[in-house]
Amino acid sequence: MLNFPRSLPKLLLGLCAGLIGLHAGAQTEWPKAKPVTLLVAFAPGASTDIVARSLTQKLSELTGGNFVVENKGGAGGNIASAQVKRAAPDGYTLLVHSVAFAVNPSLYADAGYDALKDFVPVALGPKTPNIFTVNTSVAVKTLPELVEAAKKSPFSYASSGIGTTTHLSMERLKSAAKVDIVHVPYQPAAAINAVVAGHTPMASTSMPPAVPMIKAGKLRALAVTSAMRSPLLPDVPSITEYGYKEFDDYTWFGFFAPAGTPPGVVEKLNAALNRAMESPEVLEKFALLGMSSTHNSTAEFSSFLRGEVPKWSAVVKSSGAKAD
Repeated sequence: MLNFPRSLPKLLLGLCAGLIGLHAGAQTEWPKAKPVTLLVAFAPGASTDIVARSLTQKLSELTGGNFVVENKGGAGGNIASAQVKRAAPDGYTLLVHSVAFAVNPSLYADAGYDALKDFVPVALGPKTPNIFTVNTSVAVKTLPELVEAAKKSPFSYASSGIGTTTHLSMERLKSAAKVDIVHVPYQPAAAINAVVAGHTPMASTSMPPAVPMIKAGKLRALAVTSAMRSPLLPDVPSITEYGYKEFDDYTWFGFFAPAGTPPGVVEKLNAALNRAMESPEVLEKFALLGMSSTHNSTAEFSSFLRGEVPKWSAVVKSSGAKAD
C-alpha cells in the first residue's frame, strides 16, 4: 500500500486551481485582460493627441475595456512607431499617428520601421485638408494673385515643420506654378502665430489651428489643398478650382497595430473605432476642428496607405526635403 503525504490533496487542489486560473486568463477576450494603450506619436495637445483622447471614453463604452492614452513624442513620431513595432501583437498596444507615418520612411535616412510591413493598418481616423493663408496686410486675395506676387518679389511661408504635408503641399504648388517661395519651418502650433504676427506673410498648415484665426479676421484664406471645398469653410476655394488637378492633400490620422496582431482582434478594433468616430459627440468635435471621418475597413485603410506611401515618397524626393 502506497503512503501519500497528508498534504498531497491540498497540493493537488492548489495545482488544479492554478491551472484553472491560467486557463481562464488565457480565455479572457480582448480587451478585458488589461488596459489598451493608445500610444500617440506626438506631444499632448497636438492634433493627433486630440483625436486619440476624443475616442477613449467611447471605445471603453463600446468594448467594456479600458483605453488609455500615452504620449511618446520625438523624431517626428518615429520613437512611438519603433516602440509599437516591438510591442506584443496582442491588441493591447496601438499606435496613433498622423500622415507623417507614411512620409517618414522616405524623409528620414532611417525611420526605424517599414510603413507597409511592420504594422497592421487598423482604421483610418479623421482627416483635414491643408490650407494656404496670408496675413491680412498682404495685398493678395486669391491663390493666382499670390503666385503672381511671388514671381515679382521675394515671398516666404511658414509651415508646421520640415517634411510635414503642410510643407510638402506648398512644395508641390511651387513646382506646379514654377515659383520660388522660401520655406520657414515652425513647430505646428507656432506656424499660424508667426503669420498672424507678421513674421512671415503666408502659411501652409492644417485647418484646425487656422480656422479660428480666419473666422476672427486675423488671417485670409486663399485655398484648401483638397480636391473639394471644406464644409467648414465653404467660401474658400479648393486648389483644384485654380487648375491644379493633381492635388488632394490631407493631414490624416490613423490607428495601427504591430504586425502579427490576430485578425479577429484587428476586426474588433476596427469596428469599435468606426462606431466611436460615428457617435454624434465625436462627429461634432471633429467638425469643430475642420476634420471629417468616413467608415472604413482594415482592407480599405491598407489600400489607402499603399497609395499614400509612394505618393509622399515622390514629393519628398522631388522637393529634396530631409529631416536628418
